Amino acid sequence: MKDSVVFITSGATAGAGVSATIGTMGLVGGFGGVAIGMTPVTAAGAVAGAATYGAFKAIEAGDAKAFGAIGMGAVGGAYISSTIGGMGLAGSFGAVGIGMGTMAAAGGVVGLGVYGLYKACKPEPGQRMAGAVDAFGRMETKVLEMEAYTQALLDLELEALEKTLLGDAVEQKFAALEIEKELEALKAQQQQKAKSSSNFLSDDQVSSNFEKPENPVKTISIESQPSPIWKCVNILKGHRSKVAAIAISFDGQTLASASEDKTVSLWDLKTGKHYFTFFGQAKEVFAVAISPQGKKLVAGGFDNKITSWQIDSKALLRPFFYPNSTYSHLGFISCLTFSPDQKIMASASGDKTIRLWSEYTGEIKRTLNGHSDTVWSVAISPDGQTLVSGSADKTIRVWSLSGYQRPQILTGHSNWVTSVAISPDGKMLASGSADGTVKLWNINTGELLKTLDQKLKGFVSVAISPNGQLLASSDSNAVHLWNLHTDQLLGTLAGCSPVVFSPDGQILVSSGKAGTIKIWRNQFGVETTAFESGLSGEWWEILGVEIDADINRVKLAYHQLSRQYHPDINASATAIAKMQAINQAYEAFLQKFSQGLN
Repeated sequence: MKDSVVFITSGATAGAGVSATIGTMGLVGGFGGVAIGMTPVTAAGAVAGAATYGAFKAIEAGDAKAFGAIGMGAVGGAYISSTIGGMGLAGSFGAVGIGMGTMAAAGGVVGLGVYGLYKACKPEPGQRMAGAVDAFGRMETKVLEMEAYTQALLDLELEALEKTLLGDAVEQKFAALEIEKELEALKAQQQQKAKSSSNFLSDDQVSSNFEKPENPVKTISIESQPSPIWKCVNILKGHRSKVAAIAISFDGQTLASASEDKTVSLWDLKTGKHYFTFFGQAKEVFAVAISPQGKKLVAGGFDNKITSWQIDSKALLRPFFYPNSTYSHLGFISCLTFSPDQKIMASASGDKTIRLWSEYTGEIKRTLNGHSDTVWSVAISPDGQTLVSGSADKTIRVWSLSGYQRPQILTGHSNWVTSVAISPDGKMLASGSADGTVKLWNINTGELLKTLDQKLKGFVSVAISPNGQLLASSDSNAVHLWNLHTDQLLGTLAGCSPVVFSPDGQILVSSGKAGTIKIWRNQFGVETTAFESGLSGEWWEILGVEIDADINRVKLAYHQLSRQYHPDINASATAIAKMQAINQAYEAFLQKFSQGLN
């Protein structure tokens, strides 16, 4: 008897779990429609468990009665199907047709379930199958009790959630979702930031083994979860091979992509329309940049040449050649960038150097030497006075563009430094490395501020949003979004390196699989009316979920948004207005949810 309880209870529990996951379902047919709540699904699970038990017992004892029970059940199911006609099962998963074969099979399972209950409840030899039918009645009572208990939990949870929104105090507002504890933890993190010693070294002090800082530095590692804020709104297709570099024009209208298919493509960022392809690179294109005025496009790759085009006319312009050479570098071109004033274009190369070119004449102005391996990435500060480079020699170098002093060297990564980005205020530097980490540095002092540890793999790319609040880090598998003020992981996107923000910060562009480009949009919109003027749009649009999202999905979205915009952890001027819009959207959901329970 004990082993039968395990089978039946497990089946009932599984049925209840299916119902809780899928939600309310309905059986539709010529008779109309009938709602299927947790009770029928739980009972069906119990029947399935009983059927499994019956099958074991029948095989163990070689009892032919089990086959008779299956046959009777199958005939009954077929008869019901022929009498009622076609039926269907509908729910959040869609709709599934139920034909005669399915009904016959279901009837057979019920027959075997009755046999299993008969074997489970039989106290002595000779008892008839009627005992099993009585057992169904007792089981139904237990199932009803289970559903009542579950409903009571939902009611209590709803009441707590309603209090969450209606309370005035922050402690009451976030009690149900346990956000208050997270807020305290965030405050503690900010107050207890570990300090590392300055990692600026002279060339003479750099050894072949680039050691990590001696002082402990805070390492942040948080489980990835999908972002409810950023949605993929377009996937651009056109390249035949992997997209290796992406650039966006200063006006946010044009997207340029460089690919291993030896081409550079131009796209309308707003519509996703492809409107031109540049040919001219002899090998794979690995770097691309658009001048600040949006008139010129430059690209470089494994043919060691930098090529430039006029964007408006699509005309090929002068090449950037080193004196007395038909090449721009002695190695492949890994990265290109313009200074904000457009006077300088910087190129990084596999020949271990960085070259500064006159954007107007194409002439070489200066060569920066010092790295001992491939220079993978370069970035120029907003004031145009500082250049930062990341190299396969595991170091980051900070160069002065206004003087010729020796560069300052930052160490701490244990593998290639593949990407660097400077914050809009010019005070912070982000670096991504093949060691799987992203590090944040004080660019003025060289202090290592923190390490964002996501165990990234392959070529890591980093980008900082124009408002300095978000960091995007990506590898070959995903894009992670971080709040730079709170060190919180906001979400994970199904994209890959490289990654770049649009000038208004509302669009994020990443590479995709098989030569595609993914366009991600912030669901709150540009500069945003929703937060300045109160609730704007439907509740699911504000929370960034689907209209039919279940309560757990909505709670997760609200939770994540609260962690980003609650004034206790976000000091921006619009944080209060944004949090108010989020609360109003959540309250609208609660009202809808409450109505659905009645």
